[in-house]
Amino acid sequence: MKDIVDKLQEEKLVFKSLKHISPKELGSRKKIDIYLGVDLKKYYACIISIEKKSRILQKEAKELMEFHKKLEEYNDSSIKKKYIYIQAPLCSKAKALFEEEGWVLL
Repeated sequence: MKDIVDKLQEEKLVFKSLKHISPKELGSRKKIDIYLGVDLKKYYACIISIEKKSRILQKEAKELMEFHKKLEEYNDSSIKKKYIYIQAPLCSKAKALFEEEGWVLL
């Protein structure tokens, strides 16, 4: 969690609260970290952190974006801001898909 907080601080993103959500709670077995944050304007933010050695392709990008919808259902509220922190090679089509859907790449 310390590395994600450091990265958010580096990007000048400040949250009142940051809660770790296990992927198992959302019905997944993926090895990712999901955080639900509340920013200073009291908007919910979804932060997904992924670290792996292989490239993230467009298919996997769509799967990662599904976590946003599952997290909205889990939290019972809309989540306005979406951030993803990727520590892996990223396919150009996947990057374009993230940007098209409104995700901020950290």
